[in-house]
Amino acid sequence: MTPTELAPAFFLAVVVVLFTCRLVGRLLRAAGQPPVVGEMVAGVVLGPSVLGALLPDVEAGLFPTELRPILYVVGQIGLVAFMFRAGWEFRLDRVRGVARPAGVISLAGIVVPLLLGGALTWFADGRADVFPDDVPLAVSALFVGVALAITAFPMLARIITERGLQETRFGALSLGAGAVDDAVAWVLLAGVLGMATGDAGPVAIALGGSVLLLGALVLVLRSRGHAVRLAERLTPENLLLVVVAVLFVAAWYTDTIGLYAVFGAFSLGVVFPRSERLDRAVGALTPVGALFLPLFFTYSGLNTDFALLGSGSLLLFTAACVAVAILGKFGACWLAARAAGEPQSVALRVGALMNARGLMQLIALNVGLAAGIVTPALFSALVVVALVTTTMATPVLSLFDRLDRRRDRGNLTERATATPESV
Repeated sequence: MTPTELAPAFFLAVVVVLFTCRLVGRLLRAAGQPPVVGEMVAGVVLGPSVLGALLPDVEAGLFPTELRPILYVVGQIGLVAFMFRAGWEFRLDRVRGVARPAGVISLAGIVVPLLLGGALTWFADGRADVFPDDVPLAVSALFVGVALAITAFPMLARIITERGLQETRFGALSLGAGAVDDAVAWVLLAGVLGMATGDAGPVAIALGGSVLLLGALVLVLRSRGHAVRLAERLTPENLLLVVVAVLFVAAWYTDTIGLYAVFGAFSLGVVFPRSERLDRAVGALTPVGALFLPLFFTYSGLNTDFALLGSGSLLLFTAACVAVAILGKFGACWLAARAAGEPQSVALRVGALMNARGLMQLIALNVGLAAGIVTPALFSALVVVALVTTTMATPVLSLFDRLDRRRDRGNLTERATATPESV
């Protein structure tokens, strides 16, 4: 297709994507799911798993092969804007008081899924045709482990914000542990990619680049007063231009060092200066994320074909991945929180929130697919993990709330009916 043919195809695809995401999001809202979950599901609906299975000619016409790289690139713009906003809404003071238990939870949330994912890969090798033949088993095992260890921090933050849980202890613990988990997971992913190519360079670049990034973030924190004064001298148009330029440079840098663009966007958002004018500039980017983020989910959905999981061995592998993911994240983070001295009600909710993988796992899967270390079947199986673990987070939290209310009512009734002798 020529550029002049791709332009109208892109416009039509965007319209279909946006309306499908809105429709699916409204349907899932009744089940208490956040909008991002609806966009995840809508991406799968528009891919070969649903639309392609029912109307293959329609899917091929809406999303021709030549159009898919454009969807990916434009989706990255929405993803970067979304993550920048998520970082901007994040407050470091919420996690300062829970640093020690959050560190324990984060450690468990990385190590246990990593070990369980590696063990599952070793056991499934030769039993399920899901791993690339030309990729060492150790690389596949580490990739599956890293994919299962990821926490969908932006989605976790969105759930906490939408439910008004920012001031709760389990909200602060989950935010702190989730942020660390994702940072460690991206460094580990860089290591896996380095192993796949037989080159230690990517790991060294990721680690060295992370140190430089940390230094730059500290510098931004210390110079926020100068940034606010500079913002006051710029016109709104020029200020927005500067904000976008700085954001894209941060995304470019972290993508170049192997930590992916979203990490730079989120990190910049965390340390970004706050003022009335700067807040308006950040707010101007919010519609960009809302408009273009669904294109990323659609691109992921176009790479997801659940028909590849039709054999019994692949279905068993997918079910095992879901079980291992829940055990390794929900179970490990719950136990770690209890070991750190947190009460049962807090520990259970931390486990439920940390178990959500969603957006970040989809990003990692796309990276692995592009690097050739993930087969379409493995991609589809791990997308199921992302969907299940993310959609269960909100209902599980609601269930815990109902159980707590029921227990509180029972305690009140028991106290009200107690006789003086029993007291």
